[in-house]
Amino acid sequence: MDNIVEFISLHASKAHWFIFISLLLAGCNLPISIDVVMILSAVLAASVVPEHKFLIYFSVLFGCQFSAWIAYSIGRLIGDKLPSMRFFSKLLPPKKIEKIQSFYAKYGIWTFVIGRFIPFGVRNCIFTTSGISKMPFRVFAIRDAVACLTWTTTVFSTFYLIGQNFDTLWNHVKTFNIIIFSAFSVTVIGVFWYKLKKRKRLESSDKTP
Repeated sequence: MDNIVEFISLHASKAHWFIFISLLLAGCNLPISIDVVMILSAVLAASVVPEHKFLIYFSVLFGCQFSAWIAYSIGRLIGDKLPSMRFFSKLLPPKKIEKIQSFYAKYGIWTFVIGRFIPFGVRNCIFTTSGISKMPFRVFAIRDAVACLTWTTTVFSTFYLIGQNFDTLWNHVKTFNIIIFSAFSVTVIGVFWYKLKKRKRLESSDKTP
């Protein structure tokens, strides 16, 4: 993941292609964090290649959308074989599949909207489980399109604004770190002084007849 982030940063002018491909690979359940790619994309668009901000945004939007289609297709086409595959058996145990399916029945489209905002592989579990449960692709595509648009726009816009003010925020972070370090140092010195004084008091009381 670190190599991908570094590679995208070094080739910022072509970042939209690398971002799009990375997101497609994430749909295959490769260890690529969609959240990291999203944040990196927004910061690059804001601070490195602002002239490509819309291009990068749409590469993220469609990359996330098609990534979900890939995960859905994996569940739809080989769903019956997944439990016997070591990786997928850990990622999608039967109880987890049943739980997500119950969310579909109870919350409908909100399962996708809320699920889009939950990291650590939850999204792909939702997409793959949709395929395993044979949810009609049209229903899946419409529901996730709404969820993907909501999530992508919200997160991209947030980190784009942060990226525009990166220097200011970084200065605040450095100031905050200095304050925290100073407070920590004073606390350590205070505790050390208190224990030293307490030890001397005990030693003097022991010497008193």
